[in-house]
Amino acid sequence: MNKFKLTSLIVIPLCVSSFNLMAEEQQDGIDVGGTVRVNYAYKDYSESSKDKLGDFTFDMAAIKFNGKLGDWGLASEYRFFDGWQALRFGYGYYDISPEWQIQVGVNQVPFGNPGFISNSFWFGMPYYLGFEDDYDLGVKGAYKSGAWGTEVAFYKNAEYGASRSDRYSTDLYTGVVNGTEYSNEETNQFNLRQMYEMNYDGGSTALGASVEYGQIYNSKTGNNGDRYAVAIHVDSSYKGWNVQLQAMQYEYDAADAADSNKIAVAAYNWQYEIASKAQAYSVNFAKTLDTEWGSLKFYNDFGIVTPDVDDEDFDTSYQNVTGCAVSSGPTYTMIDFILGKNMYASTRDNGHVGLPEIGDSWDKRININFGYYF
Repeated sequence: MNKFKLTSLIVIPLCVSSFNLMAEEQQDGIDVGGTVRVNYAYKDYSESSKDKLGDFTFDMAAIKFNGKLGDWGLASEYRFFDGWQALRFGYGYYDISPEWQIQVGVNQVPFGNPGFISNSFWFGMPYYLGFEDDYDLGVKGAYKSGAWGTEVAFYKNAEYGASRSDRYSTDLYTGVVNGTEYSNEETNQFNLRQMYEMNYDGGSTALGASVEYGQIYNSKTGNNGDRYAVAIHVDSSYKGWNVQLQAMQYEYDAADAADSNKIAVAAYNWQYEIASKAQAYSVNFAKTLDTEWGSLKFYNDFGIVTPDVDDEDFDTSYQNVTGCAVSSGPTYTMIDFILGKNMYASTRDNGHVGLPEIGDSWDKRININFGYYF
């Protein structure tokens, strides 16, 4: 789907044409922006990466629409990567009252710490399991009054078909992964997130709990399994310091599974396997310093996934990211040092999360992402 068709698709629920949207851009406040990013990666566990002193590549470009037409609004971001492209989000919304907003389309799933449970470009462990910055197709209601915030949502399915791996969000995958055939699709998902935010001199603390429940449809047999996830989370800031804490448990109970201990997911144009049931823990610290030219944020994000399946050979996955984010004008740069053990994307031989470990080592890599936002 090209970006012009995508724009029209998002605007249709707002009952205005893309032509009228463009004509009324100035007076109605519809902003058009974008991003261009490049990336440097050095893998200490890759001989070719070490021989070349790393790789400098195009990361992605994005086009964004955001704004309101009276009481209606839209928000959309479409990304173009090297060799593939995908919608991140695209939805229309309506402000019923100052407290209530309804969103329809591909919107962010209300689960876990709002926004991100990470500071780095590398995301936190929940992203690789399908529970951080996830976007699905459905309806969400968001309520905010004083210290209390409630989000409730229903998603009919993921933003793309289950056989597609070129997607931004992590979702269940249909296809063959490491010799195992999967036929799973996400459907009929309910989410509830309850937040309470305390504000005080110098900062704030947001306490929350999240619940997710949905079905897993087997496209080969026609039977349904189910899935759930629960989480408690804290995001607290004080005079430039920030701490994020989250503990969660999930289970994917697929119908007619070839191996009930694992399941396949896909994201960022690749597919891999994760433990079908596990606990995941995140502990993140950050300190932001203001400067004359922008800001510096130093952080350390630590996460583990402990499999909770019948097969005792499944091993814990670990990831630690120490880094610095540099913000100056329209630019934002993230410099990350990643340590991984038995972790997808962070280790050489273990392209999974929570499965039996190959080898027994911590692998290291450096990633620097340069972004220009307009």
